[in-house]
Amino acid sequence: MNWLYFVMALASGFGLAIQAAVNSRLSTGVNHQPLMAAFISFCIGSLCLGILVTTQVQWSGMANQLTQQPWWRWTGGFFGAAAVFTSIFLAPRIGITNAMFLFIIGQLISGMLIDSFGLIQMPIRPVYWWKYAGLAVMLTGLALFMFGDRFFKA
Repeated sequence: MNWLYFVMALASGFGLAIQAAVNSRLSTGVNHQPLMAAFISFCIGSLCLGILVTTQVQWSGMANQLTQQPWWRWTGGFFGAAAVFTSIFLAPRIGITNAMFLFIIGQLISGMLIDSFGLIQMPIRPVYWWKYAGLAVMLTGLALFMFGDRFFKA
């Protein structure tokens, strides 16, 4: 696998934490309204993507292709909006690190299910015992990270 893909994924992870912090502060600036901050964030993101789309997308036949998509393929925006809103809402309440840790665990569990069963028309990728062991290690890490102060008095 190309090392650049790993760098891209790592950079995106950095971006998600930064986005949660920035959008959380935006929420504070708009009268503590995380829904408005999420809306503003999506508007800016849509504007950025709109600029790129005008020059990077092959437009021929696009109208036909768009109308032929099954309904569930249009739900990605919903999940994206829910994730952005949730990060804005949770960041000041449980902390960015806790929120990101939980997001990562949720992503790993859902990713393993999607890979294992080929859900959402994705290719089946075997999930071996060591991946479950790795997830168990991460869940243990999550417990220590979030509740360690209760287990070990500092």
